[in-house]
Amino acid sequence: MTTPQKFSPTNAIDLLLDCICAVDADGRFVYVSAASTTLFGYAPEEMIGQAMTKFIHPKDLDHTLEVANKVMKGKAAIGFENRYVRKDGSIVHILWSARWDDASELRIALAHDITERKQHETKQNAVYAISSAAQSTYDLEELFPKVHDIVAKLISADNFFIALYDGANDILSFPYFIDQKDSAPEPMPLDSGTLSAQVIRSGAPLIVNSSNQEAIFSGSCKPVGSEAKEWVGVPLATEGQVIGVLVVQSYCDEIHYSEQDISLLQFVSTQIACAIERTQLHEQLLYAAGHDPLTGLANRGLFQDRLHSILTRVTREHARFAVLYLDLNNFKLINDQYGHGVGDQLLQQVAIRLKDCIRESDTIARIGGDEFVILLDTIQLPNDAANVSRKIQSKLNSSFLIDEHKIRITPSIGIAVYPEDGDNEVELLRAADEAMYRSKPQ
Repeated sequence: MTTPQKFSPTNAIDLLLDCICAVDADGRFVYVSAASTTLFGYAPEEMIGQAMTKFIHPKDLDHTLEVANKVMKGKAAIGFENRYVRKDGSIVHILWSARWDDASELRIALAHDITERKQHETKQNAVYAISSAAQSTYDLEELFPKVHDIVAKLISADNFFIALYDGANDILSFPYFIDQKDSAPEPMPLDSGTLSAQVIRSGAPLIVNSSNQEAIFSGSCKPVGSEAKEWVGVPLATEGQVIGVLVVQSYCDEIHYSEQDISLLQFVSTQIACAIERTQLHEQLLYAAGHDPLTGLANRGLFQDRLHSILTRVTREHARFAVLYLDLNNFKLINDQYGHGVGDQLLQQVAIRLKDCIRESDTIARIGGDEFVILLDTIQLPNDAANVSRKIQSKLNSSFLIDEHKIRITPSIGIAVYPEDGDNEVELLRAADEAMYRSKPQ
């Protein structure tokens, strides 16, 4: 008959998956159970005698000390959470139960690993935040800062950028770039040899640090701007297509990106890519709804919206603006003589020259076959509109070279100034149209 082994509380404690700790009034570990090796990455003897502050995540230190002081005054802490830095540099999330023992003058605490649960919660919160940002955002300029805020809640992201790749035009651009040392690079082709380009081509995450930096930069890759201590890029992919890369980088020795960080970035990158693609599609639909597909100029609907907006503003500010109505004399003859393909190219080149004649705040619209209207936002004197008209005449009077055809065409332009020629949309457009017909050659 086998004699049962005598029960040993010490052996039983060391078999627990949770770690039992005892900390003295000075905040030093005097006892740590065997589970510390799994939980913290340190054997008990490596922690005993050490200050607990040595192991606590710096961002959780103040709150942890505050709770510890309350425990020492007799208030038990149940369900307190903080983060510790493991021996390998990774982060472990701990759920604590602790109380003060007057007899031994020690804080006795039970530490339970909730890292997996916190990671799951973090991922779900990030997915929800990205989805909400995509639902409430109508352009990329507004979306990118929201994405940055979401990522910054997951990992250190003081230096953060998003690069997007336009495969049709082979352009790698940097529409969102926050960096403490550099400004955004100019757009470049994909074969420029950047780290971002390598991530896009490979479709795989890339980590660059002191251990592999020399090998990576000795090949075809090269740093753009200041050289970071650590650089992490993950692809932004949708349905197998890589549309860009999300990058975080660090210039200081204190910040290191762990495998856990990379995993989080990879997880959210898919959601971010979908949000970007959705916002791009929304922008494209809005653009198509408000622009002429041939010339890229505003269409009649967008022009009407902007005319209405400026009328509302100048009425309040007692300012002036002007409407120019323009068509191309004998444009039908161009189509008849050279064909509609040449006629379309002529309209596209006319649109380019018109853009050279106005300010960024002004609006040009194509509202018919060869009819254009121009909205001059805020002018000082009526003669300012006449000066723009003369500039347009000069630009369009120069010949156009299209498919080896040298084509000359002249415009007729009518001007209406607010408030002299009308105080509403209908009156101003009618006045500009009538002035245009009066200017036509007889």
